[in-house]
Amino acid sequence: MNNRLTIALPKGRLGSEVLGFLSDAGLPTEGVDTASRTLLFDFPDQEICYLICKPTDVPTFVEYGAADLGVVGKDTIEEEGRDVFELADLGFGYCRFAVAVTRELRDKHQVDGVFPLEDFSYHRVATKFVNVADRFFRSMGMQMEIIKLNGNIELAPRVGLADMIVDIVSTGTTLRQNGLVEVEELFPATARLIANRVSYRMKNEEITEVVDRMNDLLRRNDDDRL
Repeated sequence: MNNRLTIALPKGRLGSEVLGFLSDAGLPTEGVDTASRTLLFDFPDQEICYLICKPTDVPTFVEYGAADLGVVGKDTIEEEGRDVFELADLGFGYCRFAVAVTRELRDKHQVDGVFPLEDFSYHRVATKFVNVADRFFRSMGMQMEIIKLNGNIELAPRVGLADMIVDIVSTGTTLRQNGLVEVEELFPATARLIANRVSYRMKNEEITEVVDRMNDLLRRNDDDRL
């Protein structure tokens, strides 16, 4: 059986963080660039191959076995809902899911500093994370009209397209710049290592070695912060 591990990595800012982490964990990364047009980087001597994908596609490559492992944000895992095995929380790439409204709407309706989100059932919410938003509002017993947008989510409440948004937030700067404020946090999200379920059984020794290297690095990082 081919023991080579194929690992799907995300493009963009998270991809750059992932490469630094993999290098620190002792995995080969020389010449790998998640921002280049080259989408496949092969290290035959180490029996590792990297696929460079859009973040939203990483779980798909892993679920269908085109990649044995993948690194992707928890936000993407939750939204895509793919059948993958989550192996490790890598601790970086932090963001959080949040509900945000205009500052004016918050100030008008909040009571003792608390925004009554439950009062806004049957209102419109804009998001690119339709599945995450739907599960969240259903868990609160709310029925919402969810409008899917692929970008410029912060614009929706300002032009009357929606009353609120569900989006990922890291520093909150973009919200503030667009006159929006958080009124509810759904859950935090960080980068995760995921595996194809069949690969995890058939290539367990190889995958365990990679996971052990990552866990060793995480422990060293934790010790350095103490």
